[in-house]
Amino acid sequence: MASQLPLGLKLGFTAWVLIWAPSYWVLLGPDNFLWLCDLASLLLWLGLLIESRRLVSMQLLAVTLVGALWTLDVAVAALIGMHPIGGTEYMFDSASPALVRGLSLFHLWLPVVAGYAVWRLGYDHRAIYWQTGLTWLVIPLSYWLTAPEHNINWVQGPFGQSQTSLEPCWYLVALMLAWPLVLYLPIHLLMLAIMRWRSHHRGA
Repeated sequence: MASQLPLGLKLGFTAWVLIWAPSYWVLLGPDNFLWLCDLASLLLWLGLLIESRRLVSMQLLAVTLVGALWTLDVAVAALIGMHPIGGTEYMFDSASPALVRGLSLFHLWLPVVAGYAVWRLGYDHRAIYWQTGLTWLVIPLSYWLTAPEHNINWVQGPFGQSQTSLEPCWYLVALMLAWPLVLYLPIHLLMLAIMRWRSHHRGA
């Protein structure tokens, strides 16, 4: 079967991963790859290479709203010096390596790549179940295996801040429920609507 994704996209993304992943490993450590957005880069890379509808659909859910919120926070902070959401303060911290800040710009274009791949391959409506399952695996691992001060996937508190309002176990449960409901479900519903519209117009 003929490839549905351009070879140039696969080669370009592979080159990006070969630069980004070793740099993050050295500068930030291996536990940083438990961030769902960082994990999404690796899974999207695999999805592009093997043209997996499921994998690219999962990562579209993982990165679209996260990327939009990250971009909004950085843009507002750059314009007025205030972070409306939080979590991107490192982008303006001179103590953070410039290479890390530069490579973090992948939050801007990762949703575009995922969206293009889904447009070409189609959307897997089961992706929300798979991505939710992955999230429910990664969030507890982030809590158990990483340093609390890193607050990976906000397991210590939302918006990059520690929380003390809830017991840690109840906060984790709330986080695991909120992540798919707030970040994945809206994109899932949007993609179902787009695919229905696309199928209707193809059949017209």
